[in-house]
Amino acid sequence: MSAGGSDMSATDISKRQRPKVGYGELLATIADHEKYRQRLPGGKRAIFQFRDLSHLTMAGADLSGADFTGCNLQSSNFSDTNLSSAVLYGADLRGAVMHGARLDRADLRGASLRGADLTGARLQDADMRDGVIAERDINGNMRLKKPDHDAVDLGGARLVAADLTGANMTGVAAGRTDFTDAVLVNCVLTRANLTSAKLDGANLSGADLSGANLKDARLRGAVLVGVKLENAVMAGTDTQGVLDEKPRGRPLAELGVPIEEAFRLYRLWVETGGRQGRLFDFSRLDLRHIGARPGIVLTGAAMDGVILQGLDLARASLQGAKLSEADLRDCNLSGADLRGANMSGAMLVRADLRDADLGPLKVSIDRAFPVNLTRSVLRGADLRGASLKQAWLDEADMSRALLEGADLSDARLPQRQA
Repeated sequence: MSAGGSDMSATDISKRQRPKVGYGELLATIADHEKYRQRLPGGKRAIFQFRDLSHLTMAGADLSGADFTGCNLQSSNFSDTNLSSAVLYGADLRGAVMHGARLDRADLRGASLRGADLTGARLQDADMRDGVIAERDINGNMRLKKPDHDAVDLGGARLVAADLTGANMTGVAAGRTDFTDAVLVNCVLTRANLTSAKLDGANLSGADLSGANLKDARLRGAVLVGVKLENAVMAGTDTQGVLDEKPRGRPLAELGVPIEEAFRLYRLWVETGGRQGRLFDFSRLDLRHIGARPGIVLTGAAMDGVILQGLDLARASLQGAKLSEADLRDCNLSGADLRGANMSGAMLVRADLRDADLGPLKVSIDRAFPVNLTRSVLRGADLRGASLKQAWLDEADMSRALLEGADLSDARLPQRQA
């Protein structure tokens, strides 16, 4: 094939010699890259194009913007590494350990991540489309180099709780990949192969799955609001308990007044000690349509089984609220007052509870009600700086919860956390 007089042919990239990078060179390059990032004298961007860095450890390093085009990175350790805006075009990352790595806006076109572990990694707006590498040979002719792995291959990879918001994964091969509790909001997965993939609890709001193959995939409890599924293959797909646009629970008409009026009257009832306003039962209502409500006052409200998934309820007053079995996934509850609330069995996956007060609610000098989080699901919840004094967390699932700076004094912890 010719283009503009140049001969362009396809060759196998595996035939290219990849010089091995030793630890001495690696550490020196990382140091120079740090100077480059900080615009210090002697700084130089890390460029490892077509090098062999397999089995090396780069855990915790800041390699944002580094160039790993065509590199062999098999079984490398990138845990907690910052790879934001890095170029990993055509890189071989099979079996790499990338726990908590940051890959926002990274170029992963044509890369292979088969068997890689990206638990808790962040890949917002990452580009994971197919790709080939074009280079000039010694005669000046352009040649397309095919990777020695299946391009854009996520087969068998682990992306549990990974954040892939806005990532472009067009045509990605992700058969049997584990996306449990992952965030795939507005992700492009057109024509993706997701055969037998596990997407339980994942948030796919606004994702484009047009033409995707979801045969035998599991999406139990996944959030599918606004998802495009035109021409998608769904044979054998398990969609038990999915949350889509369809209203759930009790009809709002049972309140007797519009929801805005109900909130106004309930707040008045709280602020006047019941002398004015009106008491409402919000239990089992689907309130996702109410939009952002920072600072809302629902003190002591009956809200068992309510659906509030994805809402902004920052600084909300929810002291003593009855929220048993409530769906609070992806909610912003930062700074909220939840003292004494009953949230037994509540779904709080990925909820933002930073600096929230989940301590006991004192009703007299010698009487207080602790927060009840028994059997609640707090997987991936952000509890940094939160007060959980005396909280009941028996049988709660706190896998991957962030607890830095949280006060758990006198709390009843799940046996495995205790």
